[in-house]
Amino acid sequence: MSGERLDGLPPVIGRATRLLVLGSFPGEASLAALQYYAHPRNQFWPILSAIWGLDLRGLPYRARLDEVRRRGLGIWDVYASCRRAGSLDTAIEDAVLNDFASLRRRAPRLHTVAHNGSESARTMRHMEALGFEVLRLPSTSPANASWSFERKLAAWQAAFANAGLATSGYRP
Repeated sequence: MSGERLDGLPPVIGRATRLLVLGSFPGEASLAALQYYAHPRNQFWPILSAIWGLDLRGLPYRARLDEVRRRGLGIWDVYASCRRAGSLDTAIEDAVLNDFASLRRRAPRLHTVAHNGSESARTMRHMEALGFEVLRLPSTSPANASWSFERKLAAWQAAFANAGLATSGYRP
């Protein structure tokens, strides 16, 4: 086993959450900043900016989270804790799942869970068993360089449109 035991970030969900994006586990930059998707090359915030027509990266982090909640989006990870050296999903060991059973109580309007990347998608069956519609999205991580921004954006826009959370206009 490598790396120290790491604890993830708290969920960004609320009673109005309709779509939940689940990553795998925060990378080193996110853990250091205590912010989801803090790595400057991660395309999560630019993709949301393009979908919603709003420059989220130009906002302070708390204002981003307020906007996310206001629009019915939730952000969380599949793992509550793990051991990992570095930031790669392939280095995750001894992972403990988050408490997904609490989602119905925490987010009663939640109907769709979108997995951000293949490591997160490994837990799709847990979300399906809870009765959620489940989608697999291309990872926004800089490690997923085989997908262009435009190709990722198209997949994410379709998921957000399906959940009723999409508007567009801003191009990062």
